[in-house]
Order: sequence, then structure tokens, then C-alpha cells
Amino acid sequence: MAASTTVEGGSIDVARSDTPLARATIARVSLRLLPFLFVLYLFNFLDRTNVSIAALQMNRDLRFSAAAFGLGSGIFFVGYALFEVPSNLLLARVGARWWIARIMCTWGVIAVAMALVRTPMQFYVLRFLLGVAEAGFFPGVVYYLSQWFPSDVRARASARFMVAIPLSGVLGGAIGGSLLGLDGRLGLAGWQWLFVAEGIPSILLGVAVLMLLTERPADARWLLPEQRAWLEARLEHEGAASAARHGVPPLRTLVDPMVWLVSLPYFASAVAFYGYQFWGPTIIRDALHTSDATTSLASGLIALVAAAALLVNAAHSDHTGERFMHAARGASVHTLGYIGVALLPWPIARVFAIALVPIGASMFLAPYWCLPPMLFRGTAMAAAIALVNSIQSLGGFVGPNIIGVARTLTGGTTGAFLVLASFAALSGVSVLMLRRQPVFRTPPIIIGPVATPS
Repeated sequence: MAASTTVEGGSIDVARSDTPLARATIARVSLRLLPFLFVLYLFNFLDRTNVSIAALQMNRDLRFSAAAFGLGSGIFFVGYALFEVPSNLLLARVGARWWIARIMCTWGVIAVAMALVRTPMQFYVLRFLLGVAEAGFFPGVVYYLSQWFPSDVRARASARFMVAIPLSGVLGGAIGGSLLGLDGRLGLAGWQWLFVAEGIPSILLGVAVLMLLTERPADARWLLPEQRAWLEARLEHEGAASAARHGVPPLRTLVDPMVWLVSLPYFASAVAFYGYQFWGPTIIRDALHTSDATTSLASGLIALVAAAALLVNAAHSDHTGERFMHAARGASVHTLGYIGVALLPWPIARVFAIALVPIGASMFLAPYWCLPPMLFRGTAMAAAIALVNSIQSLGGFVGPNIIGVARTLTGGTTGAFLVLASFAALSGVSVLMLRRQPVFRTPPIIIGPVATPS
């Protein structure tokens, strides 16, 4: 497939993303966008999950039961799921810069307000509103990345953004333990310091979005003209050659069977992962009988290994061009972790087993997220990505509650962990089933000579 335009200095060859010009362009785009998007997502994940560190003190101070904490942790995802699609459609309409800035500022304010919680009902309301405020951020960035990175480098680009998920555990564990140590300073409990200190930066970053993000490649004056031409041509012709459907009304994607089928692996993975995300520190503390600071440090070290696994698996997925087995491999590790923590009797072995949960879940992410953008083009793609993410958000409601209810009713977690293991296994099996769908059988796109504009 070829394209050409009038150019000063002749034409340039574009064949996938492996020419010197392509590599230089991708490198410049990556350096400009990915570190900043990583920081945004880091604080996004800190503000939604720091409640797991805060729980080490908050549940005791406010006398929250395990069921109350599980409900409050999970209800975030109800608000998130309900407003995910409308938020992403607005992002596609008004632009990523303005909408992501709005999302960050509002979630930062609500995150700080979490320090005012005194009753379970207040906890539920603020967690729900936090979900509403954050709705659209992750799928919005996934959509945004699809407008900047060709498909054959998208797993690595996504991984460098998504690595904020496990690294939020490193930063959250280290900072969270220190902030809990401020207990009593200026009349605030340690868990209150945690919410305030991690919410304010999100507000400031929301303002920075307006200054640092560029809406689309055509606006990227920080790219050389030939780099801008290559990137626009590569993305345009890739879209034209793909099996993704064009011109589909965005709302029609909400009832499209293929979108729901693609959502199943992510939903199942989310159920399993968020069970760990909100209860992991408590499990480690109970197994090893460690202090709050030591527990936070152990959680951070586990997250560091998960970050490395995410990057390595994503790079290998791009190198081979294979997505399904790479995602399923992560799901298998995820499953073994829960089986181990459910059945192994030795505390240190249970901690090693629970460490496999975030490692496997992280490996799953980048290869999987190369799939939803392949379904549609344009605004319909934004709606489909948002629906996939909103469905997985419901998994975030289910996962914590499985463990919370099990602990309250039985005093143990073995049965809950085995249920979570089954969800992790389902994510692997269902993602492998997607290989049979025609939309995912698109051959690699090779684009011929493309000219750079003068």
C-alpha cells in the first residue's frame, strides 16, 4: 500500500515502524508523551487504591468492618463504570487535553476530601464520587495513545504508561508507610495525611495537562516536518487497511456482541486483580506479622517485580507481533498465585504466592490492550474502549467484596482465593478464544513510499 504527496527533498519509505525515520519519530513521541502520561496514571492509581494502605489505620480508627471496607473500596467502580462511556465520548468531542485536565482536578479534590470521612456512609459516597470523577481517564489515554502510536509498537507504548499500575504500589508502599507514620501530627491521623498528600498533586497535574499535552500529531510542532508526515501517513494507512469497522455510530458499540466478548477477559482479570489490590497489604501483614511500614515496603518490592514483568512481556509481544498467548501467560501466573495463597500452609510461601498475583495481572495488560482498538475507528473506537473498561470496573467492585464478605462470614479467605483463581483462569481462556475472530486476523500492514510535505 502506498501514498505520496508533494515534498521538498523527495519521498521517504515507510515500512512498518523499523526504518531510521520511524524509530526516530517513535522515540521522540515516546519521550514527549509517555513520561508525563505515566506520572498522571501513577497519581490516578495512587488516589484510587491508597485506601488499601490507609486501611491499616483507618479501619481501626473508624471501626469499619471488613464488609464495610470491601463495599466502600468496590463502590468506586460502580460510579466509574456508569460514567465511563459518556466521559470518553466527551473526551473524543472536546479533546484529550481539556477533558483529562478536568478529570484530574475533580478527582484530586475528592481524594483530599477522603480525609474527612467519619462514617461508612460518608466513605461509600466519596468513593462513589471518586469513581465518577475518574471515569474516562484510562480509556481516554488508551484512545489517545492509539492516535499517536502505530499498532506494532503499541504494546510497548501502552506498557510504559500502564507500568504506573505496579509502580504505584512501589511509590504507594514507600510513601504510604511514611505518611501513616505522621499519625497525630497537626491533629490529623496518618491515614488522613495519606489522602491529603496524594490528592493535591493530582490537582496541580491537571493544570499541567493543558500546557504539556498535544492534541494530535498534526499539531505536534515539536516533531520535524518529515517525522510528522511519516506518523500521520502511517496511522492513516494503518487504519484504512485494518479490519476495524468505520462509520459506526458510537452508541451502537454498546450493544455490539464483539465488544462484550472482548470485555470478558478484562472483566475476569479485574475481579481477580482487585481482590489483591485492596487486601494484599493486609494479607502480607497477617502472614508475616510485620509492622505497617514493613508491610508497605514488602508490597512495594512486589510491585517493582510486577513492573519489570509488564515491560518485558509487552516488549516481547511487540517483537513477535503476538498478543493472545502473551496475555494468557500473564493470566496463568495470576491463577497460580491465588491457588498458592489459598492452599499453601507456610506463611512465607503464601507471601511468595500472593506476589504472583500482581505479576501475572501486569503481564496481561499491555498485550490485551492492543485488541480493543482494533474493533472500530474514530469515535466508535473511543466508545468501545470505554465500554470495555467500564465492564472491567465492575470487576473492581466484585473482587474486593468477595474477600471482604468471605472474611466476615467465615473468618478465613481460602474459598475466596479459589474463586478469584477461577476468574484469573477464565481471563486466560477467554482471551485465547478471541484468536478465532476475523477482526484479529488482520495481516501486518506494510506501507510503501510516503512523501513528506514541504
